[in-house]
Amino acid sequence: MRRIIATILASLACLTFGVGAAAATPKPDHTHGVTFAAVGDTMLGNSPELPEDPGPYLDRVKGQLRGDVVFGNLEGTLTDVAASPKCGGASGGSCYAFRTPPDYARHLAAAGFTVMNDANNHSYDFGQAGLEQTIAALRKAGIAQTGLPGEITVVKAGGERVAFVGFAPYSLTASLLDLPAARKLIRRAARRAKIVVVAIHAGAEGTGAQHVTGAEEHYLGEDRGNPRKFARMAVRSGADLVLGSGPHVLRGMEIYRDRLIAYSLGNFSGFHNFATAGALGASAVLHVTLGRGGALRSGRVASVRLVEAGRPVPDPSGEGARLIRRLSREDLGRGAARIGGKGRILGRVGE
Repeated sequence: MRRIIATILASLACLTFGVGAAAATPKPDHTHGVTFAAVGDTMLGNSPELPEDPGPYLDRVKGQLRGDVVFGNLEGTLTDVAASPKCGGASGGSCYAFRTPPDYARHLAAAGFTVMNDANNHSYDFGQAGLEQTIAALRKAGIAQTGLPGEITVVKAGGERVAFVGFAPYSLTASLLDLPAARKLIRRAARRAKIVVVAIHAGAEGTGAQHVTGAEEHYLGEDRGNPRKFARMAVRSGADLVLGSGPHVLRGMEIYRDRLIAYSLGNFSGFHNFATAGALGASAVLHVTLGRGGALRSGRVASVRLVEAGRPVPDPSGEGARLIRRLSREDLGRGAARIGGKGRILGRVGE
């Protein structure tokens, strides 16, 4: 009997809970830090134009969506609300309002996603009802979300508490245009968790927006913030990793105070959502390991290409990593991330 009880207790001791953990599996060794996989703008289509079979849509890149945390920017909604207030009550045509059925959240979870960002210009495409249905769908699928005003999302990952805060240049999200309020929110997050990840949906859009300018950026007359100023402020306020989306193209990466800033991870997935020609179709999965204190330990850029109207597939040519390497050197000086062979992040250019 004692032997049976000892066996049961030993089995219970091996259970872990939290993002990226599965019950009844041996407790992983996290002495080397917390691992992240992160991508940019992600959707699985736009109703009614949806993939014939959404289940395997991300299968080609599923092997890259692995880590204690797998993060993406949800560029749209998971809702069956039909009328979009931004489109005058309709949707489609030249009005960009994105939605997929709520049960598509399970396909994102099956692909590996554990945290999604809602701080962007599409989270309210179908109003408050659409947003609430999106959040409910993500949570039902076991995916955490962040990005609402004042929202700090804390998950357990890799044996650590990790806080996520998402910002975009809108009052219906945590605003990146209000720097004092953003600074306070990030500092609050740093008091709640040892590692803080800040998501920013910032900057101009399109093939002409590949560069980090260091200035305020605008698109279609809309103030999209100063990504570099905001990201550096975020690090000084307690952020350990800054993940950018919004420009729909890859941008450079910077190591600032031993913290990695990825200014844009481009488009990742969207069945007929996004243009994919040239730089618009070059993408990447960012792999990062952070130490217990949040400092960058290692990183790698896995190149991806969008094909077949927006499906991501591994890109053995390494175009995404080369593009990030070049843009980093051109825009970010001695703080630029130094990216070597096979996309490995080797430190700063100035080191």
